[in-house]
Amino acid sequence: MAGFKALKGQGHAPTLFMAFLYFDMSFMVWTMLGPLSTEIAEALAVTGYIMTAGEKATLLSLPILSGAFLRILLGFGVDKLGAKATALMAQSVVIVALLTAYFMGESITYNALLLVALGLGFAGASFAVALPQAGQWYPPKLQGVVLGIAGAGNIGVVIDFLFAPKIAEKWGWESVFLVGAIMAIVVFIAYAFIAKNAPESVYKVRPKKLKDYGKLLKDKDTWWFNLFYAISFGGFVGFAGYMKVYLMNTYQADMSAFGLDVFSEPNVKVIAGYFGALTIFAGAVLRPVGGSIADKIGGVKALYFFYGAVAALVTLLAIAKLPFFVAIAVLFLIMASLGMANGSVFQLVPQRFGKDIGIMTGIVGAAGGLGGTALIKTLGWSKGAFDGYMIGFLIFAAVVLVAIAGLSFVKTRWRTTWGASAGGMI
Repeated sequence: MAGFKALKGQGHAPTLFMAFLYFDMSFMVWTMLGPLSTEIAEALAVTGYIMTAGEKATLLSLPILSGAFLRILLGFGVDKLGAKATALMAQSVVIVALLTAYFMGESITYNALLLVALGLGFAGASFAVALPQAGQWYPPKLQGVVLGIAGAGNIGVVIDFLFAPKIAEKWGWESVFLVGAIMAIVVFIAYAFIAKNAPESVYKVRPKKLKDYGKLLKDKDTWWFNLFYAISFGGFVGFAGYMKVYLMNTYQADMSAFGLDVFSEPNVKVIAGYFGALTIFAGAVLRPVGGSIADKIGGVKALYFFYGAVAALVTLLAIAKLPFFVAIAVLFLIMASLGMANGSVFQLVPQRFGKDIGIMTGIVGAAGGLGGTALIKTLGWSKGAFDGYMIGFLIFAAVVLVAIAGLSFVKTRWRTTWGASAGGMI
């Protein structure tokens, strides 16, 4: 991967910075409901509405699901209207959703929250706008470092878990949406004035058509990559979205005891946010490490290692009643492995679909969102049906094992066909 120094004098640094800021802000908003899940459930309970485990999972998964499909829609928008106009329109919807949640406040209903969740999906779809806008300004040899910078915005979910519960504790859960809206408006204004679309002399738009998507969906390798990313990114965003619910349901007493030892006025919901942020941080920052490891040993071999670790650790989480700090360590390693698997998948995708990487990013990205939705719904179903998470974790571990079997099925064909001329380790 080209170093940061190679960017000097290339492209358009202000647009690259704004693409990162837009994506960081969007990822933070996209996953906002996760760290606020307990506070929102308590607010609804005051009005007499008790959310079931399944309803809570639906609420948390809806932004992930809508974001998956909206990535493809915004991808078309980038082609037809340009990245900047598409980003501003999507950001407008997000701001309206955030302000709606704030102004409805404690009178908000579950159905209204579902509409807010749908609106937040536009934030999750920012991936399909921020990365192309940044990448269009730079030559192919710098795409790795450029997309790495723009894509580093997934750290936004860590910011959520660190600050959202504390803001909710001091000023109420609805104030988190107001803070988010203010930040989104600031980014909107800065983006409108600073970000620029690449001129035709730098990047010539090649509009995608539905038939282009149809052609790729007929390729069996597309579906293998969909499966692999549905597990890696879907696992990361699914666990991130459900992390606080899991910790509160499983280790609330342990976190309360820890709070009494460390904090003068412990709030277990805030403490759950801190530990959630710790585990999610690993997956957020280690994605480039996974890509680097895949460059050295090959994407298939790297995925064997990362998926194997995930399957073993999730199974351990399912069948053993782990002490709290051991569970946190296991969750940290699970998220780290999933984050590095994300980088490994996208070490392979450009080698197989280099000419169609824009479309494939949308398709595979959507599969990742669907994977996250399925994981959250599975964990919610497991809690509701069995009053625990063992079955949900075992189902996810089984799907990971299917992916490992899939790697064994395709690796020889990949290495002897497109892998032989791809130019990188397979």
